[in-house]
Amino acid sequence: MASLLDEAGKLGWILFKALLRFVFMFLNNIFAIPSYCLYLILLQPLRIMDSRTFWHIEGVMFKWLLAMVSCWGWSAGYTVTEWGDDVKPISEEEAMVIVNHQSTGDVCTLMMCLQDKGMVVRKMLWLMDHVFKYTNFGVVSLIHGDFFIRQGKAHRDKQLVYLKDHLDQIYYSRERKWIVLFPEGGFLRKRRETSQAFAKKHDLPHLTHVTLPRLGATQVILKTLGPQQENGTLEAGDATTTRQTGSKSRGLQWVVDITIGYPKARPMDIQTWIFGYRQPTVTHVHYRIFPIKDVPLETEALTDWLYKRFVEKEELLAHFYETGRFPPLKGQTEAVSRPMIVDPVWLCAIQTWAFASGYMWYSLLQHAYCWFF
Repeated sequence: MASLLDEAGKLGWILFKALLRFVFMFLNNIFAIPSYCLYLILLQPLRIMDSRTFWHIEGVMFKWLLAMVSCWGWSAGYTVTEWGDDVKPISEEEAMVIVNHQSTGDVCTLMMCLQDKGMVVRKMLWLMDHVFKYTNFGVVSLIHGDFFIRQGKAHRDKQLVYLKDHLDQIYYSRERKWIVLFPEGGFLRKRRETSQAFAKKHDLPHLTHVTLPRLGATQVILKTLGPQQENGTLEAGDATTTRQTGSKSRGLQWVVDITIGYPKARPMDIQTWIFGYRQPTVTHVHYRIFPIKDVPLETEALTDWLYKRFVEKEELLAHFYETGRFPPLKGQTEAVSRPMIVDPVWLCAIQTWAFASGYMWYSLLQHAYCWFF
């Protein structure tokens, strides 16, 4: 009987804590997202006079909003440990980021672990499934210039055309630096069976922890944003002036290959981040950096190169799930991990800004309503 009461008490506490967290995050969204939109509406004259400064301010606020999402995980004890190459030295250069995709928690994890990577978060562009457009964060991503892609053969060719047009119009005009995509084209649990059947039919590697990536969006990004081409490869060139802003750009210089591993192969979804019902968990993130000159552009060679990256991810994750650690990089005798440190003072300051801004806008709009009506 005592043990049953104890279990009931624990369950009651988990439910109560989840309710408190939901209320806080609901209010967080109600205050922060409209404030972000209203600030940018107020700054529209600046966008006309000095678009570069406007998008700089927008990027700063975008980073703050992503920091709030990081706060949701941090407050529940969800942290990140990093492995592999250090990406901070290239944080101000242009890069394409490819990530394995297991759940909605992958996006939250990236929002957290990229917070301390200089200008990356405020100058990044995301490629995500179109369903995210209809979430609470959809309007923010639309304003920021992220691209929502529809999956499926019926939409594939048109979506790639839309993606190229979007990059031509948005990427340089808003001075973006990193572009993040999930080449698998869906969650692992949804695509694994189809991917394995395709691999068996075409004598490709059998993958369990990742799926075979799709080429389309990757190739469009490389062709559109990459530097000058030579002999079917991308060459790191000198800075050129972009027609939209007059600013200097050398095109993509790096491919950052990110592999996300969850303890015991149990991915965390966004519901876990919101309600915090799982015990404190460390998510492990592995980085590899490739110079753009090592990336082929021709379809067959690029397909082979991309497949190799995901075979490597498979091996990385198999080692991680077996040992709890990622293996060392080539030339290293022992893998070295780096805990990603989140500054609680910074997170509190961001939350204070969000609620203060929301209250300010509410007061202003209330006074305006009373004035006119």
